[in-house]
Amino acid sequence: MSIKDPATHPDAARRHPPPGARTVVPRLSPWLVAVLGAFGGLHYYLWQQVSAGLGAGHVLLASLFGAYLVMSLVAIPTGMMLRRGQPQRLSDTLTWLGMLAMGVFSTLFVMTLLRQLLLLLAHAFDASTPGLDVDSALAVPAIAILASVVGFVLARATPRVVTVDIPIAGLPVELEGFRIVQITDIHVGSTIRRGFLQRVVDRVNTLEADVIAITGDVVDGRVEDLKDHTSVLRELRAREFTALVLGNHELYSGALPWVAEFRRLGLRVLLNEHVLLERSGQRIAIAGVTDHSTAGFHPELACNPEAAIAKLDAEVAVKVLLAHQPITATKAAGLGYHLALHGHTHGGQWWPWNHFVKLQQPVTGGLRKYDDMWSYTSAGTGYWGPPKRHFRSEITLIRLMRAGVSD
Repeated sequence: MSIKDPATHPDAARRHPPPGARTVVPRLSPWLVAVLGAFGGLHYYLWQQVSAGLGAGHVLLASLFGAYLVMSLVAIPTGMMLRRGQPQRLSDTLTWLGMLAMGVFSTLFVMTLLRQLLLLLAHAFDASTPGLDVDSALAVPAIAILASVVGFVLARATPRVVTVDIPIAGLPVELEGFRIVQITDIHVGSTIRRGFLQRVVDRVNTLEADVIAITGDVVDGRVEDLKDHTSVLRELRAREFTALVLGNHELYSGALPWVAEFRRLGLRVLLNEHVLLERSGQRIAIAGVTDHSTAGFHPELACNPEAAIAKLDAEVAVKVLLAHQPITATKAAGLGYHLALHGHTHGGQWWPWNHFVKLQQPVTGGLRKYDDMWSYTSAGTGYWGPPKRHFRSEITLIRLMRAGVSD
């Protein structure tokens, strides 16, 4: 499918000003002021609850906790505002500080709420102990620090390889063992840069993929700011090709310029279309659709799983769909696909937000079947926002297997 030249797109100048152009800082809107005010209120709530629990015997700890919260209140908004800017040493440092503080704040907030619930239950059932207030107040920052340290280590580690065998009824013997290596949700941007992506590429290249599938959210930022980091994607090696579909974060970052850049790197960007390949006379179709939300950005490229395999004949043995969001699988089921690969959810990324994924998506991760179509949702290869994960990132090795045939 052809698309318009990104440079001539009517929104190009507004979304992607030329390098060196003067940046006009907008005035703070009433909405933004309200958000910052609420954010400040949440920080005060944390300090009030924890410091009151610590009591007079831990004044120094309460003061240190208060000083940290003041730093957090400044660092998080600053990091959020700078994270899409051009990489520079100072902005990078402030962004890292803000993203780390956001991860700690998340767990502090959740643990403070759980502490309040614990105290209420203890009071209701007359189970309070003399040291419960102090001990629970001490536990809040202790658990937040531990959860954030563990989360940081897991987030920054080289993703593990997860092997998933997909049994397909009637799979020709010529296609048995066909290997698709999936990476997704890398989020090159504020804290994920060339070094992390190079480790991912190097690991992928050891897996002898027939096809490499990148299922969206590769980037968080503009082409001109990140192309030096994403350039390592040209080193990906597959027997056939590397296919890529857009995620919602490509839409936020300027989808059309990124399509052009990915194609310049030799990747096959699939915009509601497919590629046919043949193995010993047996054909397999690798189809890809745009993100579920694309219609709101580019109506002409709205997600369309049916159009992606239009005009395919019955002699195609296997049809594989690449779609960023797992919710797309509910639209693709019944269209003749055998397998759909997704990302987007990050497996929940860190506790307790994994429990909220199903408010928007049918699954948090893993393998599921819709009628005759298998659907696999990866936990993601990178992370978004805070460098924090409680659920391991992955590079997924998908192997097509004949159903009902044992080793």
